[in-house]
Amino acid sequence: MHVATPPAPRPPSTAHLALPFFDDAHRALAEGLVPWAAAQEVDETDDRAACRDWVKRLGAGGWLRYCVPAERGGALPALDSRALVLLRETLAYHSPLADFAFAMQGLGSGAITLAGSPAQQAHYLRGVARGELIAAFALSEPEAGSDVGAMKTIAASANNTSAGSPKDSYSLTGTKTWISNGGIADFYCVFAKTDSAGGTRGISAFIVDANTPGLDASRHIHVMAPHPLATLQFTDCTVPATALLGEENSGFKLAMRTLDIFRASVAAAALGMARRALAEAVHHARQRRMFGQTLADFQLTQAKIGEMAALVDSAALLTYRAAWLRDTGQARVTAEAERQRDRSVSAAMAKMTATENAQRVIDMALQLHGGRGVELGSKVESLYRDIRSLRIYEGATEVQQLIIGKAVLQE
Repeated sequence: MHVATPPAPRPPSTAHLALPFFDDAHRALAEGLVPWAAAQEVDETDDRAACRDWVKRLGAGGWLRYCVPAERGGALPALDSRALVLLRETLAYHSPLADFAFAMQGLGSGAITLAGSPAQQAHYLRGVARGELIAAFALSEPEAGSDVGAMKTIAASANNTSAGSPKDSYSLTGTKTWISNGGIADFYCVFAKTDSAGGTRGISAFIVDANTPGLDASRHIHVMAPHPLATLQFTDCTVPATALLGEENSGFKLAMRTLDIFRASVAAAALGMARRALAEAVHHARQRRMFGQTLADFQLTQAKIGEMAALVDSAALLTYRAAWLRDTGQARVTAEAERQRDRSVSAAMAKMTATENAQRVIDMALQLHGGRGVELGSKVESLYRDIRSLRIYEGATEVQQLIIGKAVLQE
């Protein structure tokens, strides 16, 4: 059960903004975001209603402008990983559901930013930036999660199919599941096979409006940390050829490019939750009295707090490095392919380390709270549920390990 987010024990520190990973634009962003996020009060009892509320608030506050480029109503010339990291870290500190709402606006529209036609970008991205359109990213299937090439959703050519002739439309048939914002999104970026025998080379991407006949998003999925999830059923769902995103059969690369941009920001969300857990633990340790002293006076408590702080900072440095590498193009190699590999590996390291460390930090914070830590509605209890999915989605920890290990072996 989600209730209105309780006030944080203290405002989050912004000392990390002095690190050389950030510039004045990022510091100005944080200066406005930190007090804004702390001032929001959203009833999160109904996760779907709360997400709609958060999207409206984030749009009105101008924060969703960081999800799209400036030429389409965005705040910066291009998607900036460091801005995304700062936004997600701060929002997750206060409300993981606010972070979710923000992140899905970026992930759900990211493929349009990367490959959309001028008409597609003009229509969808401006609506995303203003909080008027809710976006979703539909890639996963019941038998195709990490193994994207195993997807079975088909996008068959409809109408004019003669050789060499332009296609008039596509008919989508299949199932997508674990789709965030499923059932509340206004549009979905959907990945489907246009060449059923082509593996990952036969995947294309489409923009499918939520009201398109043949799309059913009514099967909601309920999870331990409530947020909007659904299974999408496509049954002869026909979209015009203008719904194709980028070139036919280029969808796999587009999906991976989109995920790669936002992977470091997943680490930032975990980092924000870990920072909040640490703050809650410190606050509780200072207040809780036992055996004639506070919990904070015990050396064992001090040791645990010290370990938690080190886990948070190590995750932060990897997260900021990954975002900095993506934004600046800096790398220790000169070949473009190797630079891309460096950026992907750094993002994988950040995502893996930040999510795993956050799980440990939050678990230790809950332990320090004792029985209060498992009380339904307490902050550390909700964080304990919220963090678990981050170790799975957008590339499970085991997938990140494979990415890192293969790269190291190739060096």
